[in-house]
Amino acid sequence: MVTPDRVASSKEALDRHAWAEAYDGLARADSESPLAVLDLERLATAAYLSGHDRRSTDAWARAHRAWLDGDDPERSVLCAFWLGLGLIQRGEMAEGGGWMARARRLVEERALDCVGAGYLLVPAALMDLAHGSHDEAYVKFAEAGSIAERFDDADLRVLSRLGRGQALFYAGRSDEGAGWFDEAMVSVTGGEVSPVVAGIVYCAVIDECQQAFDVARAREWTAALTRWCDAQPGLVTYRGQCLVHRSQVLQLQGAWQDAMDDALAAEVRLSEPPQPAIGMAHYQLGELQRLRGDLDEAEASYVRAQQSGRPPQPGLALVLLARGDAAAAAAAIDVAVAEAGDAVTRAQRLPAFVEIMLEVGRVDDARQKANELAAIARTSKTPFLTAAAAQADGAVLLAEGDPRAALARLRRAWGLWRELETPYEAAQTQVLVATGCRAIGDDETARLECGSARRTFAQLGAVGALERVDHVVDPAPVGASGPDVSPRELQVLRRVARGMTNHEIADDLFISVKTVERHLSNVFVKLDAPNRAAATAIAYDAGLLE
Repeated sequence: MVTPDRVASSKEALDRHAWAEAYDGLARADSESPLAVLDLERLATAAYLSGHDRRSTDAWARAHRAWLDGDDPERSVLCAFWLGLGLIQRGEMAEGGGWMARARRLVEERALDCVGAGYLLVPAALMDLAHGSHDEAYVKFAEAGSIAERFDDADLRVLSRLGRGQALFYAGRSDEGAGWFDEAMVSVTGGEVSPVVAGIVYCAVIDECQQAFDVARAREWTAALTRWCDAQPGLVTYRGQCLVHRSQVLQLQGAWQDAMDDALAAEVRLSEPPQPAIGMAHYQLGELQRLRGDLDEAEASYVRAQQSGRPPQPGLALVLLARGDAAAAAAAIDVAVAEAGDAVTRAQRLPAFVEIMLEVGRVDDARQKANELAAIARTSKTPFLTAAAAQADGAVLLAEGDPRAALARLRRAWGLWRELETPYEAAQTQVLVATGCRAIGDDETARLECGSARRTFAQLGAVGALERVDHVVDPAPVGASGPDVSPRELQVLRRVARGMTNHEIADDLFISVKTVERHLSNVFVKLDAPNRAAATAIAYDAGLLE
């Protein structure tokens, strides 16, 4: 195909949002004969959307120079803006900032009254947000909106709405901010903006929803983003940080394998080159590994997160707790909560604090932080935090010896988790409900609640949670004493005593045969037993088996 035909075909692919096809055609045409400046802009856009970031940068730079040479500085300013934005998104802050500075210099030196001046207000306002100057940021975003209206520029109009929502959100006016977010998203879903801006707005809104614990809105916009991406052949879906947020949403929905795939993909994308959000990807991967019982892998991921600037808590403390080192877990979460200065960070860490403090018997400390979490939930008014606070309160009430009051709070939490469609959190609450029912003598309801939770944990692959629910169903005999056999080892030993094979035990406990063998090996050492029969006999004598 000769170059003019190739360019025409590529333009048609752009109209169909077939970004990979468009990029391939324009790149080949450019290699045969240098593209005209408008086609360079098309190449830059197609390259960005299909994941060829370096080629996008080169095309924007060439277009910038071509517009300058053609004495059209206003178009040159826009090229410099998009080039700088792409670099900043990839974490190349110095070079990206340099292009933004070049664009501002053109506007100032030539006294340009152009839409590009409005676009340049966006990074300046974002800098204000980063420094905590929310009011100043709002003013700049509003000014950008005025310029957008004057030049009738849909992309800038939507970026202005997004920015105003962010400024209000960070100023503590989340309800007002959500209104701006939804208005921006209506423009995106209505096809009023360019694909580049649509992707930016989608990811930013989902990010803010996650930070506000607005799970329902985050899920809704994530589903919309997925549909938008699926309709565009060759689009590189989600650009790093968006993948992390999508993974978090999928985790809450119970799609743990899909969440794992996205977290791994985010690690790759955010490491080429290394970007500030890479720590988020490491931490999210650690969360999924911890929930699935891969504690060594989870710890390694949390350490990588810390090395990349993302605090490893509360995940690392929960790993320590799962390993049975409750004292170390308590020390770690104590420091993490003390260092958490804002309400969002504290709300992220307080549920783990309550869980760990109850494990080490610091009930008064758990009560204090459960009350604080409830106060944050009342302010935020989000169902997610309301459910988390009710669950924490119920757990503390159980420890305080008031199971009936605890059950009322826990059933409230369970209902909210169900409405939010978060199966793991709902099942966790059911285990606490079962504990409360057992405390008041309602063993049948306790059994039913544990059975339901167990099925959920098994479907999710939540190995650690399965161990905890089994301990509620199959607790150690009252007054039993003897060798230091762990709850999981005791569960394995009880099944050995019933004559079950290793494969049968593995199936029953939803663990691998190799894990069963490891637990049995530990039991033989602790009981000084040469085989299964001897271990069973010694365990009976020690009061470990009923």
